[in-house]
Amino acid sequence: MADSSSSARMRCSVPERVQLHIAMLALQFGYAGFHVVSRAALNMGISKIVFPVYRNVLALILLLPFAYFLEKKERPPMTLSFVVQFFLLAVVGITANQGFYLLGLDHTSPTFASAIQNSVPAITFIMAAICRIEQVRLNRKDGIAKVAGTVFCVAGASVITLYQGPTIYSPAPPLHTTSPMLASLGDAEGKNWTLGCIFLIGHCLSWAAWLVLQQPVVKKYPARLSVTSYQCFFGVIQFLIIAAFLERDADAWLVHSGGELFTVLYAGVVASGIAFAVQIWCIDRGGPVFVAVYQPVQTLVVAIMASVALGEQFYLGGIIGAVLIITGLYLVLWGKSEERKFAAQKAVIQSPADHGNNRTTSHIKSSSSLAQPLLPQSTENV
Repeated sequence: MADSSSSARMRCSVPERVQLHIAMLALQFGYAGFHVVSRAALNMGISKIVFPVYRNVLALILLLPFAYFLEKKERPPMTLSFVVQFFLLAVVGITANQGFYLLGLDHTSPTFASAIQNSVPAITFIMAAICRIEQVRLNRKDGIAKVAGTVFCVAGASVITLYQGPTIYSPAPPLHTTSPMLASLGDAEGKNWTLGCIFLIGHCLSWAAWLVLQQPVVKKYPARLSVTSYQCFFGVIQFLIIAAFLERDADAWLVHSGGELFTVLYAGVVASGIAFAVQIWCIDRGGPVFVAVYQPVQTLVVAIMASVALGEQFYLGGIIGAVLIITGLYLVLWGKSEERKFAAQKAVIQSPADHGNNRTTSHIKSSSSLAQPLLPQSTENV
């Protein structure tokens, strides 16, 4: 019976692993499409402020019902402290994050935007180490791997920012002549590559800071969908305040074509609402390391999609930087994996000794309590 039940569990676990891989591939294709769609939206003239407003409004509409009904029992009562924390998380994780991304993408390309995003795990590790959330042990191979991976990621981002290099591949853009919609997919003129990469680094710093700052908040407020919904709400408010000063043209808030409508719907529904739900499920089932390992797949998919749809050129600096970042990412992830293995082995080794010590301690306490039953308990704290 035991053998049959274990084989049945194995048969049940295999489809779930397959589902995880399929879900992660679909998630990377969804995010890759967002890079290309965002580039198209900017080239069609959509406002860099209006676009994230509509995106977060759609995400809020999608997430709010699930957060309200599924997390009734998990949601703590709202306090002023939580309101301030959600507002600040929205400043970092939505307003600064999405704003810097669009500004950077406007001056670069989807491929390089996706490549620089691979540095987020390493930047997160640096910030977590500074805040003493993450420990750095240079006397072990996992600690050396994390530090080396971080250096590779920083070096890759620096190469992409400072060195564009010669054109390695320049595809013919046959799609540009087929329709006005596809014609708008081409790269915009007048790019400032260095400025765009600086904005994208700001985007990665904001994203990493959001990951670090969100951890203590989620521990106090474990309803994740509700936390995200509150952040989307405050993000919309913040972008509307910015729009009141920088986007006073009423025509900018109108959707002028089917192409613009498609980009807005894709950003809000696919890249925010659906992607967030899928990512939560994958993290719950496969763990954060499993999810992060798939990040470089997104860069490859973006490069192929951008080459086909946008006629995007490949530059030597971008390719070198992407290779350095992806190498650094895997070193950091490998180091984290080895660190977990070491911690698990240490826990297994210590548990029998602790059990024996506990038995000895309990025996001594029981003996002393029998020998001196009238000693007050307060003396234990002296």
